[in-house]
Amino acid sequence: MTTTVRQITLRMPVARVGPDNPLPPLGGPGEVHTTPVPADVPGDMAFQLGYGRLASVLPYLVQDGYGRVRQEREVEALELGNGRLTATILPGLGGRLASLVHRDHGELLYRNPVLQPANFGLTGAWFSGGVEWNSGSTGHTAQSCRPLFAARLPAPDGTPMVRLWEWERTRDLPYQVDFWLPDDGDFLFVGVRVRNPHDHEVPAYWWSNIAVPESEDTRVLAPAERAWHFGYAGRLHDVPIPAWEGLDRSYPARAGQAADYFFELEERRRWIAALDGSGRGLVQTSTAVLRGRKLFLWGRGAGGRRWQEWLTEPGTGGYLEIQAGLARTQLEHVPLPGGEAFSWLEAYGPLEADARAVHGDDWGQAVRAAEDALERRLPAVEVDAAYKAWLGCADRAPAETLAAGSGWGALEVARTGAATPGTPFPALTLGPEQEPWRALLATGAMPDSETGPGPSLVSAGWRRLLERAPRTWTTAYHLGVALWHRGDREAAERAWRRSIALRPTPWALRCLAIATGESGLYLEALESASEPLYGALALEGAQALLAAGQADRALDVLATLPHTGRVNLLRARALIAQGDTAAARAIFDAGFEVTDLREGESALHETWAALTGEPLPERYDFRMHPEA
Repeated sequence: MTTTVRQITLRMPVARVGPDNPLPPLGGPGEVHTTPVPADVPGDMAFQLGYGRLASVLPYLVQDGYGRVRQEREVEALELGNGRLTATILPGLGGRLASLVHRDHGELLYRNPVLQPANFGLTGAWFSGGVEWNSGSTGHTAQSCRPLFAARLPAPDGTPMVRLWEWERTRDLPYQVDFWLPDDGDFLFVGVRVRNPHDHEVPAYWWSNIAVPESEDTRVLAPAERAWHFGYAGRLHDVPIPAWEGLDRSYPARAGQAADYFFELEERRRWIAALDGSGRGLVQTSTAVLRGRKLFLWGRGAGGRRWQEWLTEPGTGGYLEIQAGLARTQLEHVPLPGGEAFSWLEAYGPLEADARAVHGDDWGQAVRAAEDALERRLPAVEVDAAYKAWLGCADRAPAETLAAGSGWGALEVARTGAATPGTPFPALTLGPEQEPWRALLATGAMPDSETGPGPSLVSAGWRRLLERAPRTWTTAYHLGVALWHRGDREAAERAWRRSIALRPTPWALRCLAIATGESGLYLEALESASEPLYGALALEGAQALLAAGQADRALDVLATLPHTGRVNLLRARALIAQGDTAAARAIFDAGFEVTDLREGESALHETWAALTGEPLPERYDFRMHPEA
């Protein structure tokens, strides 16, 4: 059959992502995957483990406006099919490859039947399932629940191709992801390019995270005999594969606790596969630039099981992730010189190998059986040839726009004059959020806002424009955010004080509270705040007051908010601080759900432990490692 591209809608239970938190995130990204650099790692890995770590997710805002009430809604999607393979892509949700169905093998990915955001992303909202394209920094990309541009254009072989692209804002790097299916082919080809349009080096990051169904007999195979193990205790160390400490780690369902295994790939073809008891499943392979491969498993621990339930609905099977990235591990960032790009080709499709070999005791034989089956189905030379052919059309202008991303890329192109052939950022995408910054760029001045300053931009170029602009409360406020992001805390505090002297707004008062540790400034900020700012400010202020030992004031602030799960958890902690453990215990007994509970967060079980020595109830048990 001829390959086709269709715009479709999926109908499914959806919890809306909701509005962004209006407060600029001045703290760190909250990523749990950080570790000291071990002494026994290779030199390039040691450098990359300490290089380019993200200090903040600015200029993005945090997405924490979601809940857990799901309703049947329509989700816009793109369907790419050739009669043998059908790929479903969600351009409005980070370009997620939500489904990959083969005519003979069925669904190859873990397809989540619901869309339920949870606090796993660098900027909060994230959802499980399919294949996600992680650019920017260690963690689930800020684009997870944000729209990408999408267009249709000819693939290298003349069939229709879907192109996705956006401007990743923490690193200021545009990227693209191109999907095509050769006529009657069994593999989805995905061409990826991350470009540095600047004249200076930038830390780059990429991991393609592939969720696949997990069964008792699922085995993950890759051409490696050792791996770097990283668990939620925060240590990275070298272990043998597949067997370590008496357990075969290539069978994820046997593991006790959630963990990452970054395979130390041998110098051979790059691939990873998850095969069931019959030797059937999904394989991913790529050109050599995408050097890393990883297994992520939830494990049999109570926390891992609880998280899997939290991300979907009862009765849904579990999943694991096989992943592919630019470096050995996800804790590394790779230098991308100015004016250069990283590009590669990935291929996704079905694999069927001899089950006796795949599940035999000889690991080397199991790997060879899968690799030989892959070579028969998709020879490595075909992947290399497809990559070279794709490079010839990677700069080709899109023929038909299918979806629009944000206006931030257009703003950066206007400021820098960056050339991004093949991935246009049209001026017509500029909107109200970009308007004050466009005025600053055009006139050297930013108008004061009566409704709020809007999102801040923090790169060196924008900071210099703010420094030269006529001083208003808005420019002083934004300059403070940019200076804070650079690490110049004293200068940021001075800028916010200037902003307050010009007009005492809740925005600058809140920033000054963080800079000085004067939690009482939150109370002053709340006096002039209205919704939606008030809710975000009150919640953050209550936490600051509680941390400062002012439980009475924290409870007063919390009393002005709806009793959400996060508010109830803070109320319980404040009551414990006051010595009223009975009232705190009553909150737990009544039941609540912290909808924005962070992966690896310890507040729930630590608060329970402060109340009682009883076992933690299952509904509150999200612990990811036994030490918790």
